[in-house]
Amino acid sequence: MVLDPFTLLVLSATMAAASALYLVAEWSSVRERSLLQWSAGFAIIAVGCVLALLRSSGYALIGIWFSNGLLIAAHGLFLAGVAEFTRARLPRAWWLLALVWLAMLFLPDGPWWSKAMLSIQSLSIALITLRAGLLLRPHGGVLSPGAAQLRFVLLAHGLFYLAKAGSIVVPDAVVSLASFSGVAILVSLLEGVMAIMLLAMSMTGTERHRREELIAQIAARDPLTALDNRRALYLRAPALLERASPASPGALLLIDIDHFKQVNDLHGHDAGDRLLVTLSDLIRGALPHGALAARLGGDEFVILLRGVSGATVQALGQHLREAFAEQARAMFATPEPVSLSIGAALFDRSDLELSHWLKQADEALYASKRKGRDRMELVPLQPELAYMLGLA
Repeated sequence: MVLDPFTLLVLSATMAAASALYLVAEWSSVRERSLLQWSAGFAIIAVGCVLALLRSSGYALIGIWFSNGLLIAAHGLFLAGVAEFTRARLPRAWWLLALVWLAMLFLPDGPWWSKAMLSIQSLSIALITLRAGLLLRPHGGVLSPGAAQLRFVLLAHGLFYLAKAGSIVVPDAVVSLASFSGVAILVSLLEGVMAIMLLAMSMTGTERHRREELIAQIAARDPLTALDNRRALYLRAPALLERASPASPGALLLIDIDHFKQVNDLHGHDAGDRLLVTLSDLIRGALPHGALAARLGGDEFVILLRGVSGATVQALGQHLREAFAEQARAMFATPEPVSLSIGAALFDRSDLELSHWLKQADEALYASKRKGRDRMELVPLQPELAYMLGLA
C-alpha cells in the first residue's frame, strides 16, 4: 500500500472513528466525562479528515480552512478532557485561539498563504497539546502508568507540531495545502496516524487505572462510616507497626459503644447507624497526622497511632469519650447512658503483628467494661522503658 496523502487521510479518518467508538464504549462502563470529551475529539478528527479529501476537488474553504479548524477544535477537546481528568480549571483565554483561526479567513491569497495557514494551525495545536501534557503532572505522588503514557504522547505530539510550525520558515520549503505537496505535510499525516493510535490507547489506560483505584478504595472502605474496614486495616497497619521503636512508640485503641443495643431497640437501627456515623466523625476529626482509623464491625472501632506517649493516648481517649457521651445524650434518650469503653495498648516493638496488639487492647477493653464502662484502660510499655520515656 502506497502511503500517499489520500491513503493516510482515509486511514486517519478510520482510526479516529474507531477510537471515538472505543472511548464511548469505555465511557459506558467508567462514566467519566473526560472519556466523552476525548471521544468527541476523535470524532471531529474523523470528520475533518473526510472533509480534507475535498480540497483536491477545489473546495478550498471546506477542505483546507474548515478541516484544519476542526483539527484545532479536536485538540481543544483533548485539553478539556485532560482538565476534567485532573480537576483543573482552564482560563477562558483559550477561546482566543478560535478568534485567531477566524482571522485566517482574511489572509490575502498568495505564495505564502499555505505556509502561514499551516504555521498558525501548527502553533495552535502545539500550544493546546503541550498545555494538556503539562496538566498531567504528579501532585504529591506519582502518575499512573496510563497517565504517564498520555503525558508523554501529548508532549511529544505538541513538540512535533511546534517543530512543524518552525519548519515552515526554512528557505525553499515547499508547502501546498491544496495539493498536499511538501515534506512537512506528508510527515504530519504520518505522525497523525501514529498519534491517533497512541492517544486513544493511553487515554483508555488512564481512565481504566482510575476506575481500578476507585474500586480498590470502595473495597477498603466501610460503607456506612467511610473509615477503613477490617481488610484495609490489616493491609495498612504493618507499615505503621514497622515504624515503632523505643524512641517512638505507637498505640492501638480499641473502642466499643456502651449500651449500643438500647439505641437500636428503642429508636431503631437507623438511629444506631446515625450514632455510628457520629462516632466515626469524632474519630476522624481527632485523628492526628499519620494515624489509622477503622471500623472492625458492629460498634467496634480501632485507632492506630505512631510516635505517641501514654499521656497523649489518655488525652485522646478522654476527648473521644466526653465528646461522644455529650452527643449521644443529645441525640437519644436511653435508660442507661450511651458511652465509650476503650482498651489501649502502647507498643515499641516492630516484630509483632497487628493481631498481637489487638489482643492486648481487647483485654484492656474488657477490663474497662468490668470496671463500670465509660472509661479507658491502658496497657503501658514495659516498666523500665516506660520509666525512661516518662510514661509511667
